[in-house]
Amino acid sequence: MGKSAAEKIESLRNSIRYHEHRYYVLDDPVISDAKFDKLMNRLKALEAEHPELVTPDSPTQRLVSLPKQGILWLPFQTVQHVRPMFSLDNAYSFEDLAAFDKRVRGILGRSEFTYVCEHKFDGASLSLLYEADRLVRGVTRGTGTEGEEVTRNVKSIPSIPQAIAPKKLEARGFPPSFEVRGEAILTHKAFDELNARQEKDGADRFANPRNAAAGALRTLDPTQSFAHRLDFCPYQLLVDGRMPFGTQSAVLGALEKLDFKVGKARGRKSPVSMDWRVCDSLERVKAYIKRLESKREKLPYEIDGVVVKVNEFAMQEELGFTAKAPRWAIAYKYPAHQESTVVTDIIVQVGRTGAITPVAVLRPVQLSGVTVRRSTLHNMDEIERLGLQIGDTVLIERAGEVIPHVVKVVKPGKQRRPFKIPERCPECNSKIHKADDEVAYRCVNAACPAKRKESLLHFASRHAMNIDGLGETIVDQLVDKGLVKDFADLYHLDADSVANLERMAEKSAQNLIDEIKESKSRGLVRLIYALGIRFVGERTGQLLAENFGSMKKLADASLEELTEVPEVGPKVATSIVDFFSEPANKAVLQRLEEAGLKMKEERKAPRDNSLAGQSFVFTGGLAHRSREEAGQLVVDRGGKVISTVSKKTDYVVVGTDPGSKYDKAKELGVPILDESGFEKLLRL
Repeated sequence: MGKSAAEKIESLRNSIRYHEHRYYVLDDPVISDAKFDKLMNRLKALEAEHPELVTPDSPTQRLVSLPKQGILWLPFQTVQHVRPMFSLDNAYSFEDLAAFDKRVRGILGRSEFTYVCEHKFDGASLSLLYEADRLVRGVTRGTGTEGEEVTRNVKSIPSIPQAIAPKKLEARGFPPSFEVRGEAILTHKAFDELNARQEKDGADRFANPRNAAAGALRTLDPTQSFAHRLDFCPYQLLVDGRMPFGTQSAVLGALEKLDFKVGKARGRKSPVSMDWRVCDSLERVKAYIKRLESKREKLPYEIDGVVVKVNEFAMQEELGFTAKAPRWAIAYKYPAHQESTVVTDIIVQVGRTGAITPVAVLRPVQLSGVTVRRSTLHNMDEIERLGLQIGDTVLIERAGEVIPHVVKVVKPGKQRRPFKIPERCPECNSKIHKADDEVAYRCVNAACPAKRKESLLHFASRHAMNIDGLGETIVDQLVDKGLVKDFADLYHLDADSVANLERMAEKSAQNLIDEIKESKSRGLVRLIYALGIRFVGERTGQLLAENFGSMKKLADASLEELTEVPEVGPKVATSIVDFFSEPANKAVLQRLEEAGLKMKEERKAPRDNSLAGQSFVFTGGLAHRSREEAGQLVVDRGGKVISTVSKKTDYVVVGTDPGSKYDKAKELGVPILDESGFEKLLRL
């Protein structure tokens, strides 16, 4: 007997919740975005057929829409906090921190306690109320005693559980009603994508992730909050206005087990970066702060310091509060990320694709402990948007990147002058070209030496092979001295050669060689992106790796095979074919493989090879299993699941309410299987 509609819906919801947790909380997805979208679309269709089965905690309810025109909506009602959301006092030096420690020990009159150190996220504080195991309200920090009710937008944040299984609560002694407090943030990647959309829509860029997160929470359209890809990082748990358990570390451990994005104590393997630590002395607190500062620029999100809290709640109660802040916690603040300076000139750089990028030459300024002299201006449209001219005073920001960007003009220069793109490339003197449908100007000379350096910098960048220490200064010297001509040459460098470069000591040279060696294990997805194929970004690299499984199969793929990959259109496919048809590129790939880089996507060995080489397309809903499960059965037997029907497709599996793929299969004469025929083919 087949599953009822209610059973199918609940099965889909559980599957979607599992994959949301893997993607948004653990940062460890096990299916592609396309497959996830198919699950969501199937659930939407079933709920549309059975509206009486829709529940408030269904994954589809994250994407609510605005009320109909004419209905009055009061989206931001004021709500009183059960317990004030205090701000924290700040420490700007280890001397300030020592003074805080001395005050704590003086009030307590003893030293038998510990501290918990946590990341100080640069976002917007939130309070979440759960009743009867379900999220019922989200409130901003506001004044600290009362905030704005933003439940509709909070429900669009994927890393916030809309419901928590009663069994999980019971197993940890939780009541069904409780409050979770934390920070809504944007990762650097989400922030960059948001600003790219802002530019595309002709809207102003956000100055920083904090402002963007706050704006997302207060938008009138919750679908926009979802588009911003907010994350939520909890730091406090309240039951009836009081803190359960005995310590802050126990609270963080409990929140993690309730599927919140918490991270883990340092020393334990964690798929996320927000590690926290229990410290039994001030010296260990300082060590944590120093260690985190050293890797701060590599974090996927913005932090502006470390929160230091007395771990034991009994002692927190004893320490109490001042009028504005708790006496048991302090925020150690890292140096500011924004400074103002003067644009003394604007020059151009040639990118790895030949794009001409304007760069602001700045009056040197200290920013986050680094002397900043330059900042990218992206393109001429950005210069026009900023209203920037040479001689202007600007605000610069360094948000997780080595090179900062210009936020805005704060004071026009008295003798300011406009910048114009040069007519010829500054590296090779070739004529600069601009296509009508592109923003960028380009050097058309394929042999331009500047592309070599920029290609290497892209190859070593954080989201590509992530070779720490291989920056602009080192790349310039490696290329200028003839030590590196392409990617593969990096893997033949030795510490002695690198140590002879300027500003390189023996230890730093060895560290760079170790980083290069470590990059060999980054995997196929990152390597595809690192190659710098035009139009192939991180997302496309992932899709290509999933669909072809190896660099060789990708290199041999035809234009038709490439366009069968979801989200890969003719323009991208042509660029990929052109790249792999170039003999020089093939030679470099061969040398990279010989150097030991991973050229295959690691996949689970198939259960058998009964479907080896055969491709399947699924359309419509299946009664006995989800399409994701059915697809995995194909993969387990050596087959491949694709999204587009063509003459080369071996089977189209048709369920209930099939779409246009069914019609396409009939038109092309592709074999069609119903669910029963599919099960027989699998011999289940």
